[in-house]
Amino acid sequence: MTCELNTTSLHGYLDGELDAVRAAEFEHHLESCAECLAELEAQESLRTSLQQAQLRERAPLDLRKKILQSLPKSAPSRFALGAAWRPWSQASSQSSGQSLFWQGLAVAALVLLAVSFLGWWLVLDRHGLSSERGLSAEIVDAHVRSLQPGHLSDVISTDQHTVKPWFNGKVDFAVPVRDFADEGFPLQGGRLEVINGKTVAALIYGRRKHEVNLFVWPETTADEKAVASSVRGYNLICWRKAGMEYWLASDLALPDLEVLQHLLAQ
Repeated sequence: MTCELNTTSLHGYLDGELDAVRAAEFEHHLESCAECLAELEAQESLRTSLQQAQLRERAPLDLRKKILQSLPKSAPSRFALGAAWRPWSQASSQSSGQSLFWQGLAVAALVLLAVSFLGWWLVLDRHGLSSERGLSAEIVDAHVRSLQPGHLSDVISTDQHTVKPWFNGKVDFAVPVRDFADEGFPLQGGRLEVINGKTVAALIYGRRKHEVNLFVWPETTADEKAVASSVRGYNLICWRKAGMEYWLASDLALPDLEVLQHLLAQ
């Protein structure tokens, strides 16, 4: 017998379309429904495989030339939009000066649109947002998996001097392990994770009855200020500092998560 939520809520939860209340209800449902949990894991695995497969093919470089050659000889090859406007211009009773005016206006609009798009794309690329959605989904997937019984920690300890050496030889970088028990975020342990095809360190912090995952790996690009987001009801904060990239993930309220981020960034 198929669980009703398997068809009514699972895909909305997976795509981040549920509101916070419905997402929390579905997460609670997952604790007692093996069918929905298995289906969610299968769908997440499929999505991750498709993202990593990069199923796309770059068009040949001479494609534009072939397309231009296939156009009618009467169509101007410089401005496609001008060609589209040509029948209107010829059918109208406007003077040739007006026709040139409209074609020039069309070209100016194209240039403005291209500049605007370029600026928008540079902003996205500057902050890594063009690929952040896929990475955010992987972070949330890893966080959700960690909440399953027996998956949270490979090394269980509140002592940073026990957790930090555990990573030696398991990752090729020094993991910045710190305990914030006095500030209300006690260290609980650590484990290994695979994010975006590479092995990273995951540190676990507690906050009342909530678990917080901190994912850490080396990053050679410039430092970035903290950016908060939300995926499928989970709060995320990412930033880069001193050659490392950090991602916090939890169902903890964002103000509390920001407190931990400030502590880690000090």
